[in-house]
Amino acid sequence: MGKRLFDVVLVLLTAPLWVPITLLAALLLAIDLGGNPFFLQRRVGLRGRPFTIIKLRTMRRARPGREDRYIIDDFKTFVFAPPDKPNPRITRLGAFMRKTSIDELPNLINVLKGDMSLVGPRPEIPEIVAQYPPHYHRRHDVRPGIAGLAQLNGRSDLTYDETMTYDLAYVDDHSLRGDVAILLKTILAVLERRGAR
Repeated sequence: MGKRLFDVVLVLLTAPLWVPITLLAALLLAIDLGGNPFFLQRRVGLRGRPFTIIKLRTMRRARPGREDRYIIDDFKTFVFAPPDKPNPRITRLGAFMRKTSIDELPNLINVLKGDMSLVGPRPEIPEIVAQYPPHYHRRHDVRPGIAGLAQLNGRSDLTYDETMTYDLAYVDDHSLRGDVAILLKTILAVLERRGAR
């Protein structure tokens, strides 16, 4: 209950900062992409319940039949965004939004709705969750978050299994004081643009 109260109060107190930035970014992306700047996607949340995440769209729409599909042979080697394979659908403005994490600011609406927390494992798409080995599902014992240990320790540079190691460590040992520390370190990591692609 304390964690939830902390999330809501902090999001509301910072709204005068993140709401104008989000609206400006959405306007610029709408012009850049020539359409809806918001990206809605189903994700898996607390106790395995699905919800719709809200982000800013940073990529051009895929051609029909060319949508991303993730078939993971080995979680120990799988990396979402290998540095040697940049996604050509990401626009120049979209790349900036990703580097600065501005594209994730609408996630704060998910926090207010109770779908997410400020700190916790990043929520995953059902297609990948369906491929999880049994012990990975423990990450759903807590509400998914915007910031987390994995984002502080490599972010896009981590393999999926390395990310999961950090996520499960958070599940096993999290506290309000720890969340505050993670948030402060995350702000520094975002300013330094570490590991984001």
